[in-house]
Order: sequence, then structure tokens, then C-alpha cells
Amino acid sequence: MPFCNFLSVFSPSSKKVRKLTKAQKAKLQQEEEERRLREEEEAQLQAEREEQERLERERKEKEVERLELKDRERREDELNELRHLLEKNHTAVTKWKTDAVETAKWDRYMRCDGAPDPAVRQDINTFISLWRDDPEVNITAVLKQCNLALQLVEELEVLLRDATDPQENQTYQEAVTNLQELIHSKHNLTTEEILKIAGANIDTETGNMQTVIRDDKVTLCLWANMKKNPRFKGLTFEEVGLGFEIPKQLAVSDVAVRILHTHHDHLSMLARMTHLRTHTASRRSSFLLLFTFLLFMLQSAISLKSRKSSPAPDEGRESHVQTQMEALGAEGNLICPSVPLTQMNQAVQVVDLMQFTPLGGVFYYDVFLLPPQAHQVNGWEIRQLLDTGLQMFHYPTEKSDLGSTDALSCPPVGASVTLPHCVVFLGTPQVARWDAAGKQWRMDGITDVSYEEAEAKISFKMDSFQAFVLMQETYINLPFQSWELRPLGQDSAIFTVRGALIELSITVQDNQCMLQSEPDRGLSHFTGKWMSVSELQKAMISAGVNVFVNEYTDKYVSTCGKDPLTEHAAYEQMALFASACAFSWSKWNSKCGAEHLVMQVCEHLDSAPVPEGCWSLYLLGAQRNQKLEITEESEAFSPDHHPGSEFNSTFIHMLQDSMSPDGIARTRTSHHLFVDAVQSLLCATRPLMYSQ
Repeated sequence: MPFCNFLSVFSPSSKKVRKLTKAQKAKLQQEEEERRLREEEEAQLQAEREEQERLERERKEKEVERLELKDRERREDELNELRHLLEKNHTAVTKWKTDAVETAKWDRYMRCDGAPDPAVRQDINTFISLWRDDPEVNITAVLKQCNLALQLVEELEVLLRDATDPQENQTYQEAVTNLQELIHSKHNLTTEEILKIAGANIDTETGNMQTVIRDDKVTLCLWANMKKNPRFKGLTFEEVGLGFEIPKQLAVSDVAVRILHTHHDHLSMLARMTHLRTHTASRRSSFLLLFTFLLFMLQSAISLKSRKSSPAPDEGRESHVQTQMEALGAEGNLICPSVPLTQMNQAVQVVDLMQFTPLGGVFYYDVFLLPPQAHQVNGWEIRQLLDTGLQMFHYPTEKSDLGSTDALSCPPVGASVTLPHCVVFLGTPQVARWDAAGKQWRMDGITDVSYEEAEAKISFKMDSFQAFVLMQETYINLPFQSWELRPLGQDSAIFTVRGALIELSITVQDNQCMLQSEPDRGLSHFTGKWMSVSELQKAMISAGVNVFVNEYTDKYVSTCGKDPLTEHAAYEQMALFASACAFSWSKWNSKCGAEHLVMQVCEHLDSAPVPEGCWSLYLLGAQRNQKLEITEESEAFSPDHHPGSEFNSTFIHMLQDSMSPDGIARTRTSHHLFVDAVQSLLCATRPLMYSQ
């Protein structure tokens, strides 16, 4: 057989060449041909797929171009309509607020109850002067007058917040400070008067004098050491849940211990006033407002130019900038300007009053020299009169003050507090003491802290007698895990946020809000009560259930990092449609970049919860809004628009393209006060920014 008719294989083991038969050779050739055909077929299919993808890509690009062209053609009309709605609402709300201020002034004038008008400098100064000279020391009468003074302080704080004239600002601030100092002075005068007659009110069981006096604003606990029992350790005023512990040195001294719990907190205000660089802050605010205005004007000019010339790119921010003239001003009214205080270090732990919030008022913890007591001699009452007033007993104290040679050390003093029922602590309370010299709260110098959660009681020790407060991290409930704004009917909606620790719901009806929460949360004093957005915000922060943010929150809470103008524009338009559309959190909001927002939306004309499967995803940008093709259950984020949907320059026009006539009609008849309340609530919480 010729050599060319054979294929040979060399086997290393056998060292021989194995020849293939003709059948084997044919099989190999067939397999090779099949492989080649498969490769050609796969290459052809790949080419067809690539061609289909190219055609689909070109089709989508052409479709996007068509939609963008259509969007540009109607952009001006949509922006004008949105601007008209916003301006109409803003004008109506401004008029209503102006009328409300005038009505309040008239009502105060017609009240004729003798209370001074805090806006009139002469009236408030006369009140302060007359009260300072008033010799009344009866505790009931003094506390009544203190409550009036506290009411004036609250009114002055409102005037102070709204004051734009520096001279007015200074006048109101001086009046607030004078009233606060006078209130504390009156508390000391009544304390001295009670202690003067301590000997006549000795408790038969203990041999000492102890009393509790309280009203809605103040709780006064007094103990006078009449027996001087060296074995005395301390006392708990059971009816109010306040207690103290003292060392032997004080147990044998002529002293009186006072725990004065005030529901108001003037010391924190003093700390802010002292450490706030007013001039610097005002210059900074003025600069920010000027910068914002110039930025607005610049972007408006750019956007006007873009409408008249070539199409703007998708990443622009024209439409929202055009429609939000008062955006930053409105947002600024919702935040409390402040500057973080000195940061903590290992030696001196000064409290940052932006990071921590004092809750439940101030506990003034003092020890006084016991005033001379009256003696009965031959039917006469003899009392030594001192003109020194109520004298502090300095503790820690030197050896000579105690008159004892073994008083070489001064052990710490203890205090115990049952947490106030009107506040909610979402974790272990932090204790801070007042540094009178530095006018600041500090957390150092506090030892042996013990918290009994079941009994809601905290106890601790300090080196000396000082005022103290219970504090909680301001943003402990942030960021939000989810949120939802759902309509309940015409001019009615419910806003629910699931925070890091608790879930809260706020119902909005017209211009009023009402908190809904579990009854055991310690919020019964205002849960279920209607109030304005600002009143509710103040009440919730004071109660320890803060879901509100300010310009410093991002220093303490992780955010989605959204463009503030785009974000604010979204809140304005959500408020316009809050009577007919439900809005909800989306996990894609944190994945779509800083220039865009993503949320779930659906038309909802029922008061019941939104059924599953009714939500659609929407992508909001500064220039373009669109319905997304992806769902909340998709594996990855995609900005592709939903087939059959279009692009719109405003969010509300995007929504109403798929809404029913009844839904659109409901949005157009929304009351301006309801829209303003919803917008204020959204701007105060900023759920699109502070949600995970």
C-alpha cells in the first residue's frame, strides 16, 4: 500500500508508528468539517446578534432623540404651568401668613390680660423692672408669675428667630436673657423662704425637713438637714422619682439640698449664645444667600439661553432652577442656625449641641447653707436676719470649712433620676453637667453611671453639685430605612418614616399635622393632637423622636449625596400631587448618582394602603424626568425609560401623563395650605437625601 495513503501516529510507550485506517481518517475529517461549520454558524449568529443590537441601539437612540425633541417642544409650556402653580400657591400662603400675624397681634391687643407685649421694648422692660422689685416670695404666686415669664420668653424666641434688624435682634436677646435670669432668681428667693421655716416643718420620722412642690413647668425638691445624722446617706423623693446621695461631711453640716427640675432649658440656649460667633455666622449666612442668588440668576440665564438655542444635554439642571425662586429661602426657615460647639477630647468632654440634644429639661442640683432658724423664747419668735440671701455651700470644701480635722477628702455626691415621662430615650441616656465658668455642657467628671432600663431610672455621681441634663444623640433615628407619603383624600395625606430605631407616621390635614405613634412611647402629651408643622417639629425634637434635619446633619449622618436644587424641586412637585399620588422610597435612589433621584410612585385615590404591584419607578433629573423600565426587584439599576412612556421637563407632567381625569382634577383643587404643609414636612425631613 502506498505510503501516502496512511496517517501515522507515534506512540512514546511503544516507540512505534500507528497508522490510521481510511475509516478513521474519514471520521476525523468529518468531525473537523462539522467543527468548522459550527464555528461559521456561531460567527454568523454572533454577527446577526451584533447587528440586531446595533439596530436596536440605533432604534433606541432615535427614539430618545424623538422623545427629547418632543420634550423640548413642550418644555416651555410645562415649565410655565409649573411656575404658575407654585407662584399661585406661594402668593396665597404668604397672604394667609401675613393675615395670621395681623390677627395674632389684634387678638393680643384685645386680650387685655395685663401681660406685656414682648414686641414692645418698653412693655417688656417695665414688666421685668416691676417683677424684679416685687417682694412676693410665696411659692404659688411666684411660680404663676414664672410661667407668664416663660410664655414671654417663648414669644421672644419666635420674634428673635424672625428678626432681621440687628438692633431688634439685640433687644429681643437682652429681654430673653433678663427674663431667664430673673426666673432663676425668683426660684432662689422662694427656696430661701421655705428654708427659713424648715424647723417648723420637720418630718417626725426622719427629723429633717423634706418637701416637694411642683406645677406643669417646675418640680422643686428640698431637703433641710435638721438632725445631722452621720449615718444619713441620701433621700429619694418617691413621688417625683428624684433622689440624692451625700457623704458624711454634708450629713453632719448645716446644709440644705435642692433638686430643681425645670422643663425649660435656658442653659443650653446660653451655651449656644456664648459659643456662637454671631457676627461670623451672620456674615456667613449673608454670603450664602448672596452666592445662592447669584447662582440662581446665572443658571436661569443659562437655561433661558439654552431654550432659545441648541438642545441642552440630559445632565443639565434647567427646569428645576427655573421653577424654584424661593427654594433655598424656604428651606432655610426650616433649620435652626447653629454652630457645633467645641469638639470633645479625652480630657475635657465638651458637648457638641448639634450632635447631642438635651431632653426633659434641666436638673439644678445645689447645696445651700441652711438659713438661721427661728427660736421660741417666752412666747416670742426670734430669728436672725441676714442680708446675704441664699448662700451656696461650697463643696468640695476645705478642711476648715467643715471644722473637722479628718475631712481631708471630699467623696463625690450622687443623684438619681426617673426619666421624664414626656420624652423618649431610644438608647441609654447620656448625662452632662453644667460648666458655669465655660458656659457649656460637659460629660467628663461623671462616674458610676447606672441605667435601669426596666425602671427607666439612671443614677450617677459627680465631684460637686452642678446642674445636669440627660442627653441623646440628635440623629440617633437617622438615616431612614424607608419612607412613604400616601394620600388619604382631598387635602389629606399620611407621611410614614421607618427610622433606624422606630417608625413614625404624621398625618397632614389642610395646614395641620398630627403625630401617630405607639402609646407607650412617652409621647401621649401631644400624640393625636393637631398642630402646625413647625410646632410638631419642635415638640418631636423636644420629646427625643427627631426625624428632622438641618444644614449640619450630614456631618453626623450618611447621606445619598443629592443635588439640593433637584431634591427641593422634587418636594415641591410631590406636595402639589400629594392628594392623588403615593410616593415611596426606592433602593435605586442611592444607586443613580448625585444628579438624579429615584422614587416609587402611583396614582392612589383611596385611603387604604397601596396594593403591591401598583408602584412604578421614576427617574428625576434637573432637566428631564422619565418613567423607568426596571422595577424594585430588578437585579441592577438601568436608566432606560419604560417602553411607551415619554420624557417630561417637570415631574408633575410626567406623572399626569398616566393619571386618570379624577386624579388630575384632585391635584388641581388641592388647597394651598395643604400643599405648603406637605412641602414643609418634606423639606424638614429630606427623605430623598437621608434614606439608605
